[in-house]
Amino acid sequence: MILFLTGLTMARGRTTSFTIRLTPAERQTLLAWQRAIAVPAGLARRGRIILLLADGMTITDTAATVGMSRRHTYKWIQRFVQEGLEGLQDRPPGPHRQREPRLSDLPDQPDVDIAF
Repeated sequence: MILFLTGLTMARGRTTSFTIRLTPAERQTLLAWQRAIAVPAGLARRGRIILLLADGMTITDTAATVGMSRRHTYKWIQRFVQEGLEGLQDRPPGPHRQREPRLSDLPDQPDVDIAF
């Protein structure tokens, strides 16, 4: 992957701050993800984002084409730029804060008669 900082003109008159250039191996892998039936749909979609950008489509148009918000499209572009193809993989969720059990969460216990 090669990242060039250039001023390419976008369809709406704005300029983009970068262009993604893929190596032949990266392009081949991303295209294989598009054709494979065993690849998760999310991974194929993220690969398509990178392919469309590498082919010169704007970020706004790419987001609309793949049905994703610009915010999430930027997130996946950033991950790809920083980590390459590995950055497009799903990550396990981080640790979640556990809440204290409530009285209503405790299992029902039969009433116990205490005799003195």
